[in-house]
Amino acid sequence: MMTPRKLSVITGLSYLIIFFAAIFANFFMLESILKDPMVAIREEQMMIRLGIMAFMITVVFDVVVAWSLNELYKSHPLTTLSTLFRMMHAAIMGVAIFALPKALVLTDTGEILNQVDTFNTIWLIGLFFFGVHLILLGRIIARPKLIAVFLVIAGLMYMIDTSAHFVMENYNEYSNLFLTLVAVPSIVGEMAFAIWLLLKGGKENA
Repeated sequence: MMTPRKLSVITGLSYLIIFFAAIFANFFMLESILKDPMVAIREEQMMIRLGIMAFMITVVFDVVVAWSLNELYKSHPLTTLSTLFRMMHAAIMGVAIFALPKALVLTDTGEILNQVDTFNTIWLIGLFFFGVHLILLGRIIARPKLIAVFLVIAGLMYMIDTSAHFVMENYNEYSNLFLTLVAVPSIVGEMAFAIWLLLKGGKENA
């Protein structure tokens, strides 16, 4: 049987793996495709393939985090619901990744960008449910209180951003603002939670 301390370390490490894998996949692989699709497909195939693998790794460890958080906080009445929403996010993300390998064999800029757009659209839907998970998680964890607040805010921002993508015709005019509103509470809340889990999680009186 896993101790709370071991579960906390597993959760914290999994969060960090997700964080760094997502940075590589988003800001190196996807950005290179968006910058120059044809050059990326012709000359940077290995990076693209590694980026796809990085996204797959995030899904794997998303499931690990869902399981370990469920074990850590299984006595809370909202934990099962929170776990299900995170699993929904992981499943939808897994479906979204399917669009990216198809881009490797395309020879038209528009078709390549359409595949990336398909990935982003499906991913956005998944992030809506991830936002629900974060709101519930913020309610579940008893401490640290400040981190719980940031998790709830991040969850709300994910849901608002996804909704804005689909509701606002002029979303692109405000995309940088929405990106900031999502990124700041998400990075602060989730990274702080990961570090807290690694350093204090599962300890008595942590």
